[in-house]
Amino acid sequence: MAKQSPAEPQQDPDPSDSTPPTVGRAVEPTTASGQPPARKLPPGTRIGAIWVGIISFCLVLLLLIVFILQNRQSVQVSYFTLRGHLPLAVAMLLSAIGAVLLAAIAGSLRIWQLRRNIRGNAPGSGGSVRRRARRS
Repeated sequence: MAKQSPAEPQQDPDPSDSTPPTVGRAVEPTTASGQPPARKLPPGTRIGAIWVGIISFCLVLLLLIVFILQNRQSVQVSYFTLRGHLPLAVAMLLSAIGAVLLAAIAGSLRIWQLRRNIRGNAPGSGGSVRRRARRS
């Protein structure tokens, strides 16, 4: 027969109790496949999103600085009657900024157009009456 240590007294299992005995450790929940359940991440916060944005901005800024430092050779730039010499990176940066501004203007005009159409078709706004009056 095996000796029992005095620190662990023997307990007879209760046949009506269906839960397994837990002595000194917590039981971790498992799924039907025997794997522990996936832990859900807490929802993101505004501060977390700001930090991600700041870090992303700093990385892009660092890449932009490296680009400018590596492309310092001067190129001639002509725009209508204006002519001048600029570093290559600055000329490319100015053209990219111009493209972003053009895209922003086009997007803003489209948003303004959609908002105007929504307000005109809202119930009680009289938008449909004005359109009928114009057609007549």
